[in-house]
Amino acid sequence: MIMKEIKTLGELKKSGYQPKNIKDELRTNLRNKIKAGETTFEGVHGFENTVIPELERAILSRHNINLLGLRGQAKTRLARKMIELLDEYIPVVEGSEINDDPLDPISRFAKELITEKGDKTPISWLHRSERFYEKLATPDVTVADLIGDVDPIKAANLKLSYADERVIHFGMIPRAHRCIFVINELPDLQARIQVALFNILQEGDIQIRGFKLRLPIDVQFIFTANPEDYTNRGSIVTPLKDRIGSQILTHYPETIAIAKTITAQEVKFDKDQQEMVYVPSLAEDVLEQIVFEARESEFVDVKSGVSARLSITAYENLISAAERRALLAGEEKTIVRLSDFMGIIPAITGKVELVYEGEQEGAATVAQYLIGDAIKTLFPNYFPKIEKLEHENEKNAYSELLEWFFTESGFELQDDFTNSVYQNTLNEVKPLENIIQKYQPEFAKEDKYFLKEFILWGLVEHEKLSKNRFQKGYEYKDLYSNFINKL
Repeated sequence: MIMKEIKTLGELKKSGYQPKNIKDELRTNLRNKIKAGETTFEGVHGFENTVIPELERAILSRHNINLLGLRGQAKTRLARKMIELLDEYIPVVEGSEINDDPLDPISRFAKELITEKGDKTPISWLHRSERFYEKLATPDVTVADLIGDVDPIKAANLKLSYADERVIHFGMIPRAHRCIFVINELPDLQARIQVALFNILQEGDIQIRGFKLRLPIDVQFIFTANPEDYTNRGSIVTPLKDRIGSQILTHYPETIAIAKTITAQEVKFDKDQQEMVYVPSLAEDVLEQIVFEARESEFVDVKSGVSARLSITAYENLISAAERRALLAGEEKTIVRLSDFMGIIPAITGKVELVYEGEQEGAATVAQYLIGDAIKTLFPNYFPKIEKLEHENEKNAYSELLEWFFTESGFELQDDFTNSVYQNTLNEVKPLENIIQKYQPEFAKEDKYFLKEFILWGLVEHEKLSKNRFQKGYEYKDLYSNFINKL
């Protein structure tokens, strides 16, 4: 802030300021953060031992970087976080289009202004938040957009010939001089446009319409790319890949705990939702496991990836499903139920790419399979494993519950049950409480009703009970009841 009080070139010289290129600036600030034991990329989880060390090495090496990974792997988030490694403010020649350094100007405008005014040349200060440029690579991007072109209107207004370099209109990259410039989805950029980047990356200069113009542009380039794009839409031309210093592979969260941390950080709830809806910890685990199941499913295109945004939007849908149910019932508070997970199906169907077999099943059906698979995977973490083959008449952890269903012929659990009716209905199934008391006695009291539903769904997924969906809820029955009724 003291530096910001400096308003002229003469004052800047007296302050002892020295020009520094952006890669050295990032490197110096990163070194200081590492020495101080500070977190370098705050808010990015799961990359602490993989991606972030590689990214730090690339910055220390002064490399341009390509972040390669499937969708929803925080590539753009990492690029934007690099802003925090920039100096808070840098001086620029006031009025410069390309952020000229007062002590190291590169544009004709800045050089002529400094020649004319000398130490009285006015300077301004650029905050690091304004030193980030981002461009999504699309097929319609042109060289003029990125690098620049001759501007006939400027030539006419200034009464200049096309041979005068002042008629040039600078593109996004020259305007990002001394800044971070991100090109997202690089393979989508046409090959001839990628070729135009060769000189900038290697020699640091630009060429516009045959002008004998050398501007040593100082830019930290970050590219992002999806491996799927190499075959579906385009590719990164080999000479361009050769000029990118480091290619870093990103990945999805490796554990449910990390995935939950990311989701909790990114979901958006208002105060009303937070006060009205309570979410059991097990419900959060089930939701994240659904995403893990999708990444392994035979119905989902693995090469396309399953974005972390799926769990974020699914979580928001889950809360909204419980909120809507409570509002319709006229209740002030509610707890997420397992049946509320039917409300996240729209979040799943819009974010998974299905293979042929998945298309045959239908997106909504695949989404229900994923919910069931998630419950089946998590079930042994809480209760005894259910074996496929069991000896006849042999008692196990679930025998009492299965006998109850055989005797009582099942029950219905409707979506619009009030909290009290919902709880009373589950309380009538006494063996459920016995199973919880024996295997999960310390489970949180407010989570127990979700756990009871979890047991029922788990037994259904292991083919010990039957579950039928009707218009307003579910009917749970003994596995063979439908067959006996038909007889």
